[in-house]
This record gives sequence, C-alpha cells and structure tokens, in this order.
Amino acid sequence: MEYRHLGRSGLYVSEIAYGNWLTHASQVEEETAIACVRVALDAGITTFDTADVYAGTKAEEVLGRALKGQRREGLEIFTKVYWPTGPGKNDRGLSRKHIMESINGSLRRLQTDYVDLYQAHRYDYETPLEETMEAFADIVRQGKALYIGVSEWKASEIRAAAELARELKIQLVSNQPQYSMLWRVIEAEVVPTCQELGIGQIVWSPMGQGVLTGKYKPGEQPPAGSRATDPTGAKFIERFLREEVLTRVQRLRPLAEEAGLTMAQLAIAWVLQNPNVSSAIIGASRPEQVTENAKAAGVQLDEGLLKRIDEILDPVVERDPAKTTSPERRP
Repeated sequence: MEYRHLGRSGLYVSEIAYGNWLTHASQVEEETAIACVRVALDAGITTFDTADVYAGTKAEEVLGRALKGQRREGLEIFTKVYWPTGPGKNDRGLSRKHIMESINGSLRRLQTDYVDLYQAHRYDYETPLEETMEAFADIVRQGKALYIGVSEWKASEIRAAAELARELKIQLVSNQPQYSMLWRVIEAEVVPTCQELGIGQIVWSPMGQGVLTGKYKPGEQPPAGSRATDPTGAKFIERFLREEVLTRVQRLRPLAEEAGLTMAQLAIAWVLQNPNVSSAIIGASRPEQVTENAKAAGVQLDEGLLKRIDEILDPVVERDPAKTTSPERRP
C-alpha cells in the first residue's frame, strides 16, 4: 500500500480507502463485511469511509464492530452528515442541531471517541453556511473530529467554506466527489480550486459503479446480484449502461492486459494519476475483491496509455461541471 497526504494537511491516508456504501448491512451479510474489512487491513488499507445514512445508520454499526480491537491511532475513520437519519424535519441537513446530534450518533455506532474526518455529505441550501461551519468548528474543538471535509460541493461552495474555515481556525482538507474515467465533472472547476486551497479529493466510484470492471457487456442483461439489479444501486449505475458506453469500455480490456492489470485495477490506478486525488474509495461484496483492487496502489500509468484511454472513451465521458449538484431542499 502507498500513502498520500490528505490535501495540504499533515494527515496521511492510504491511496486505497475502504468504503461501505451499498454493502455493509445491505448487500452483504455481516460475516462477509467483517471479512472484507480484515482483508483490507491485511492489504495495508488504513482509511475507512462510511456515512450515517448508509443502510439507515446500520453501516456505521457494522464498521464499528469490524474495527473493534484495532489500534485506533493506526486508522483513519471518516463519516458524513446531511441525508435523513430519522423522520423529523431536523433529522437531516446541516443545521447546528442535526450536526451536533449526528456526530454523537456516529461516534456511538462506530464505537470510537472521535472520527478523523467529518464530512458534509451535500451542501445545505436551507442553512446558512456560517451556521454549518461554526458547528463543525465546535465539533473539532470538542475533539470529536480532527478534520473537516465536504462531499459533492461546487467549486464556489468549497471556496466559501474554506474562507470560513480559515477564519474559524479549523482545517477543511477534503472533498469527496464521484470521479472515474467516465465521470470527470470535477476536472474543470473543482480540482483547480481545491489545488489552490490545499484540499484533496477522496473519490468515490472510481470504477464507474462497476461498469469499468468490464462485467457489464453490451447486448447482455446485467449479471445476477450485480449493482445494476440492486434497487438502491441501479439508479446510480443506469447512466453508464448505454450500449455505446459498454462497447467502448470493452475496448479498454487489451489496454489493461498490456499493463498487467485487471480492468478494475486500471480504473482505480487511473484516478490516482490525478495529483489532487488523495485516496480512491473501493467497496466490496467479497474479500478477494479487496485484495485484488488494493493492488492498484502505487501503479504508474504512462502517458501513452492515458492518451489511448482518452481516445477510446472521449465521446462518452461526462465533463459538465454543472453535474456537481446538491438538492435544492433537504430530502
């Protein structure tokens, strides 16, 4: 495993992070989930990402049990706040009330005294940014979180939050966006802004919701048990299941073979070529997936290979920065 600084902070994170969205307490049984975490630790993964909303708060509980007994100082545990975790009007968003209540719930479920990174899971247009950032600052000063991050925020929103963070003397160190060979919407505005501000990317879905593994074939039904057949995961993957996309992805297979990589390893290594990316999040439904995908750490792709990837995928790549969005109103 290789390690990188998270943004301009002094915190190191593993190049490959293990995330449990759509898996723990959802797609896989707890025994398998715990086995995946154990294999991740064996592979040198020290960074674990979750969120209070995953599996209706149960994913945090599973991760807490899976990491129990590990040396806490040797881990970087990340979680997030924004999406609904209860039926009430205040059980969502980035108000001071919800943030303060949510961090306590997350710490209890994760069985830890603090998280290394606490992230705003989306931007909340119903709460003044000052209120949100002041609540985050109080959490940091209480020792419940060491660093602050955001997820899927626009460049202008990140810049405004960074300015407030400086005034409040806390460290806003990261953004967690979707990023892959197929989904490059952060490259035009978010990445340059974050590079300027010293903010690193912790990217999710580096394998394009699984499409870049090559397992979804043009003209064929999605494999049984895959994300495309999962009620929750299907809505995220459908944009990539067009015939043209699947056909072009299959043309990447010989490139991966030439590089001595699996399709999944190629996809993960590709996002790690971006110097603003601190870590790429992988999920898994089987322990062997973790072992194989972790091998993408430290891989260097030459310029010729990167150019050939661009030539194949360019017509189907999404680059519009306006695709970075948060709900206009809290869900």
